[in-house]
Amino acid sequence: MPTFYTLRWTDGAVSMLNQRLLPNREVYNEYRSAADVADAIRTLVVRGAPAIGCAAAWGLAAEAAHSAAATSAELLRELAAAREVLAASRPTAVNLFWALDRMSQVAEANAHLPVAELKSRVIAEADAIQREDAESCRAMGRFGAKLVPDGATVLTHCNAGALATSEYGTALAVIRGARDAGKSVSVYADETRPILQGARLTAWELTKDGIPTTVLCDNMAGQLMAAGKIDLVVVGADRIAANGDAANKIGTYSVAVLAHYHGLPFYVAAPLSTVDFALESGAQIPIEHRDEAEVRVIGGRQMVPDAAQVYNPAFDVTPAALITAIVTDRGVAQPDFAESLADFR
Repeated sequence: MPTFYTLRWTDGAVSMLNQRLLPNREVYNEYRSAADVADAIRTLVVRGAPAIGCAAAWGLAAEAAHSAAATSAELLRELAAAREVLAASRPTAVNLFWALDRMSQVAEANAHLPVAELKSRVIAEADAIQREDAESCRAMGRFGAKLVPDGATVLTHCNAGALATSEYGTALAVIRGARDAGKSVSVYADETRPILQGARLTAWELTKDGIPTTVLCDNMAGQLMAAGKIDLVVVGADRIAANGDAANKIGTYSVAVLAHYHGLPFYVAAPLSTVDFALESGAQIPIEHRDEAEVRVIGGRQMVPDAAQVYNPAFDVTPAALITAIVTDRGVAQPDFAESLADFR
C-alpha cells in the first residue's frame, strides 16, 4: 500500500500533496475554493492529466460546500463561474475539461433540488470521478502488464504515476502491474527538464515502492538504447487525438524517435477520458507555454544570460506512427488507432 496520497477530500477541503516540494519535503496543502484549486493546478502543486481532472472536480465540490447561496439557481451560477476559473488553469490536459463538463452536467441535472441536496450531489460526483480514476489506473496496470516481459528494463519520461493520478498511475501502472503479476522489472527515469518530474517525482514514488530505479539526463536515452539496456518505453499522455497522436511532457517526441530508430516498443498509457475524439490529429492539440523562469533559473540561481530568449513549451506531440500501442482502461489499442480507440467508446 502507498505511504502517501495525491489528493483527497477531507472535512470540506481538498487536501493535496504539494509536488513542488518533492522529493525533499512531503507537505499536504488544503484548498477550500475553486480559485485556490485552480492556482494549485496552474503552479504545479498538482499535475498529471488524471490528477488535474480529479482536482478540478474537487475544486467545484469545495466551491459548492462553502457556498452561501440561498437558492439552487444562485448556486448554479456560482458553479458556472468557478468552472471558468478552473478551465483557465491549464490548456493541454483534456481530463480537466472532461471532469468539469461532467460536474456541470450533474449540477444542472439536479438544479430542481434544494440547495443542500444539490451540494451533496456535486460532492458525490467528485468522489465518483476520483474512485473511477483509481479503478481505471488498476485496469491499465492489468492490461499493460502483459506487454512487459519478465526481467524487462523500462524507460519512462516525466511522471505518469500515482502522483499524476488518484493512485497507481498510468505509465507507472503498467510497471506496477507487471510487478504485481510477479515479474521482475527495473526502470530508467528521464530527469525530464525543466521541472525534473522524472528525477524528483518518478524516482521518489518508485523507490518508495521498492522498484529499482535509475535516473538519467534526458540526453542520455539514445546511448542507453544503443547499448541494448532498454527493452521498452512507456509514457503517459495529457491529450490523445482521435488518430492516436499523443501530447505528453516535452521531450517525449524525441524519446519516441529514438525508440523507433532502435526498434524498441513505445507504449502510451492513458485512460479513455484522455482521448479527445473531437480532434482529428495532434496538430489541433493546444500546447501550453510556461514561464521562462522554469528554464532560466535552476535551484534559485540564474543560469541563462538576460539577453538570451527562452523557449519553454510544456508538451510536444508524438505522431501515432511512432506509437506501438496505447494502453487504456478499456484495453490495449493497436494501430490503426482511429479505429481501435473508437471501438472502446
